[in-house]
Amino acid sequence: MEDRFEPGRPGSSDIAWCPGCGNFGIRNILKKTFSELGLEPHEIVIISGIGQAAKMPHYIKTNAFHSLHGRAIPIATGVKATNPELIVIAEGGDGDIYSEGGNHLIHAIRRNPDITVLVHDNQIYGLTKGQASPTTSPGMKTPTQPWGVFETALNPISLAVALDASFVARVYMGDMDRSVEIIKRAIMHKGLSVVDILHPCVIFNRINTYGWYREHTYWMDDHDPYDRIKSFERAIETEPLPLGVFYVHHKPTFEEQVSAYSKDSRPLYRRSPDIEKIMNIMKEMR
Repeated sequence: MEDRFEPGRPGSSDIAWCPGCGNFGIRNILKKTFSELGLEPHEIVIISGIGQAAKMPHYIKTNAFHSLHGRAIPIATGVKATNPELIVIAEGGDGDIYSEGGNHLIHAIRRNPDITVLVHDNQIYGLTKGQASPTTSPGMKTPTQPWGVFETALNPISLAVALDASFVARVYMGDMDRSVEIIKRAIMHKGLSVVDILHPCVIFNRINTYGWYREHTYWMDDHDPYDRIKSFERAIETEPLPLGVFYVHHKPTFEEQVSAYSKDSRPLYRRSPDIEKIMNIMKEMR
């Protein structure tokens, strides 16, 4: 059933990820998620930035837009506003989304577009050969920090909860079934969903390995995601790292508040232009 999301294009089987990369697992999770939701490729659009994670649109059959570094979220916001009927996913790595795209993430949380942001978080820059990312742990030595990282690591979960994001979750791609269930909830949630997906980089991050994630994470089975204070308390836990849905807040979406949809819920592409209004505007501009 998941084969309908195979690209089927010449050369599409030549995936550039390293053998053992966690991105392969995330790709399988997405295919399974889309299939279990009963979605078809034409109903989905994946928008990415730059990086190893951002190559995902090349390797899965959906509508796609491969954008600039850190720019997936604003483009996804525009796509959803233009056609609210689409399932819109912005995805990229922890460097792409949290560094170059960090400002866009903050303001997307304010706007609350009905999109899902999936962050492949391997705590390192993979495409550009292993320099520290915003989520790299202090002390790790990298090609650009040979004496060890000394900056405080970004906690994207506590940031999102503090900004009152609509849906906040963290998963580990090594647990496919639970990851699929949470990403399904994120996609079906009405509003901005942020899902931090932990996964290893087998080449440039020899600390946060498959074994490390198994030993240093746990699933929250007793958490109320509608309690913001409790959600923030769980979000700042670091050892071990909690997994699951941290926070949910149902509130109006960006599209619901855009004036273009106040009297007509049809996507813009389904509407006919008002020629008379266009001509009047042109006359006024002469």
